[in-house]
Amino acid sequence: MDVTEHEFEEIRLLEQKLHLAEVRQSPEIVAELLAEDFVEFGSSGTVYDDRDDLIARLAAEKVEKPSPLISSRNYAFRRISADAVLVTYRSVREAEESGPERHTLRSSIWQRIDGRWQMIFHQGTPTAPQD
Repeated sequence: MDVTEHEFEEIRLLEQKLHLAEVRQSPEIVAELLAEDFVEFGSSGTVYDDRDDLIARLAAEKVEKPSPLISSRNYAFRRISADAVLVTYRSVREAEESGPERHTLRSSIWQRIDGRWQMIFHQGTPTAPQD
């Protein structure tokens, strides 16, 4: 069964929501978007498997410095079960003061839990810029 246009748009918007500083810095919103057993393999190689710790880290970003802007494109969706969708895309994180832009291939698994989509897995893999 293919991902419907409605599901595609709904999940893409949820994925992009997690790129926004004002969302990342709101523990309540992030807790709604990430499943209880969420796991992330970060582009740095760090494994985040403590959801509450990750939510606290994201909320602390505003204290240290504003989050850089993230743009995303080339979304692809694949249904992996009746209630789960694999999302892949490419992102670019704007250059910070002392460094270059960061290009990343990303994959997420979203699962419908209690009637709403929640992310259960995310991975970022550094990549070269795309022409």
